[in-house]
Amino acid sequence: MITTKRLALTLLGSVALCGLAMPAFAQSGEVNIYSYREQSLLQPLLDGFSAETGIKANVLYAGDGLLERVAAEGELSPVDVVLTVDIGNLVGAEEQGLTQPITTPVLAERVPAEFRDDNANWTALSLRARVFYVSKDRVDATALTYDDIAGPEWKGRLCTRPGDHPYNIGLVAQRIAANGLDATRTWLTAVRDNLAYAPTGGDREGVKNILAGTCDLSITNTYYMGVMLNNDAEPEQKDWAASARIIYPDAEGAGTQVNVAGGFIAKHAPNAENANALIAFLLSDEAQAIYADTNYEFPVVASVAPAELTQSWGVLKAATTPLVEVAAHRAEAAALVDEIKFNEGAQK
Repeated sequence: MITTKRLALTLLGSVALCGLAMPAFAQSGEVNIYSYREQSLLQPLLDGFSAETGIKANVLYAGDGLLERVAAEGELSPVDVVLTVDIGNLVGAEEQGLTQPITTPVLAERVPAEFRDDNANWTALSLRARVFYVSKDRVDATALTYDDIAGPEWKGRLCTRPGDHPYNIGLVAQRIAANGLDATRTWLTAVRDNLAYAPTGGDREGVKNILAGTCDLSITNTYYMGVMLNNDAEPEQKDWAASARIIYPDAEGAGTQVNVAGGFIAKHAPNAENANALIAFLLSDEAQAIYADTNYEFPVVASVAPAELTQSWGVLKAATTPLVEVAAHRAEAAALVDEIKFNEGAQK
């Protein structure tokens, strides 16, 4: 039987092979990072951080399993900062006792309260909005609300990825937080019955199907528009994106639902001072501009403008429901998606 301590030691051995410093050899001039964010986005940020501070950044990239890894490593973990996506991961890390308070004063100075933990255990670093991509040829509307897509005029015209994906769970959880469970059940059931097909694939597939004429409106994150328009490796995606335009739901009302990419300082961080320096840098104008220009995400710092391409899609008015409230309803949201069999598609 493998003990937790032995598992941690085994994992630490593999971490060392990836270039991360173990606690016994931690140096004051280093910071160790576990990242769900892709290297193409993160490396320019870390290059800027190291150039400014002289602190070397060691990174372990992974698609999943990093929170479990931190938990298993326990006090022996070499990690200082974990960078992740989705509010569920950030709140989940805090609930598991994997975090420590961020102490840099930059946090309170630059991040709105609704986008950080009340006790400074995590912070958003960039925002991504859950919006509507609509057919340029078949949709005349220039303004829509989330409630609108539950109407009968959208029967057989909607598409999205599976309802239990974190992107859609975040949207449903925000609706529960703002409107209550019963109202959200009624809304989500109507949206389900307006789907053109059982939800499948990723966010880009919905936009592809707009071009194909399979659906007229796709619920998709904003930044995919920029990613597709600039995808030289798969140029057909440029055609998908060109067939659609973005509408920010509830732009004139309560605002568009946003999720986040963010980070936290690990509870047993061997280089906590450097970890705070990294968080402070990631909230600087320089770093926030890199988030905006490299991945077409919205800066969490209000004084930093989105990329010019992102601005061409309109102005984001983000819903102000605190992320901690949204996270508190994620389990209800997941249960609701299962309850109404959202992933089976329209049922009447």
